[in-house]
Amino acid sequence: MGSLQLKSIRKAFGDHEVLKGIDLEVKDGEFVIFVGPSGCGKSTLLRTIAGLEDVTSGSIRIDGQEVASVPPARRGIAMVFQSYALYPHLTVKDNMGLGLKQAGTEKAEIDARVSRASTMLSLDPYLARRPSELSGGQRQRVAIGRAIVREPKLFLFDEPLSNLDAALRVQTRLEIAGLHRRLKATMIYVTHDQVEAMTLADKIVVLNAGAIEQVGSPMDLYNRPANIFVAGFIGSPQMNFIPAGRLGEAGAKTIGIRPEHIALSRESGDWRGKVIHVEHLGADTIVYLETGAIGLLTVRLFGEHAYAPDDVVFATPDKTRQHRFDGNDRAIA
Repeated sequence: MGSLQLKSIRKAFGDHEVLKGIDLEVKDGEFVIFVGPSGCGKSTLLRTIAGLEDVTSGSIRIDGQEVASVPPARRGIAMVFQSYALYPHLTVKDNMGLGLKQAGTEKAEIDARVSRASTMLSLDPYLARRPSELSGGQRQRVAIGRAIVREPKLFLFDEPLSNLDAALRVQTRLEIAGLHRRLKATMIYVTHDQVEAMTLADKIVVLNAGAIEQVGSPMDLYNRPANIFVAGFIGSPQMNFIPAGRLGEAGAKTIGIRPEHIALSRESGDWRGKVIHVEHLGADTIVYLETGAIGLLTVRLFGEHAYAPDDVVFATPDKTRQHRFDGNDRAIA
């Protein structure tokens, strides 16, 4: 079991309040990801769950037990850090089993748990090596293995892929997703990378300035953002925002339309514009248009398209996919 309930969590450093009353429930077995811009409080929130930071006020319950004043080692959690935090003088096997050894677990049990975890993570050939003999991806797998052998109630990941190159990030992301399916464990994961969030999470928590803006599945947040902040944060390239008055739209202040929901034509369309830049990505073509009264637009086209700077084109939004926001930047149903 690994349920988590946070109630009115506040954290201040002096006069600076970093977390401003966080309420959240994580069900047993869920994969929940915290996302948000730098400084939004996502890593601080993770550290309060782990017990590495004391809360200023509020309740943290793991499997129904209040743990806000319980030391980290007794909370039933295991944390995987961005920096791996491996002991350089120990072998892979000893790094993975160290926490159990320090807890007084019998050697036979340590060996059995390390063996299961190393097989799961394809680390068997490296058990006798030291961290300096491993790649970045292998070191991160060792850090994950060290967490697995503890058999925790909660796995906490603090930007675990940030130090890896692009190819290793994809590979390790797939490994973490497979690990979650096999272990059926509760995982809470912090990242600034929305691609990680969209591809891994059962549920995403979008944080901004120490508060939760929205909680939902990846596609809930993509299709039904609660406000302009979430609409602009989820999705790449970012959603286009147009003052409703420029479109003659009544009852809204801002209209949002995602780049992939705009069609381009050289002959006709709703908005005439001039291409100012094109990004040819192979699978996608990103076109940036200056459209005069509508302003700068970003358009995402699937596949390769032969647009070039200074081309005159016409853009037409899919009106069934438009988002409307009121004067407080909240979504209008």
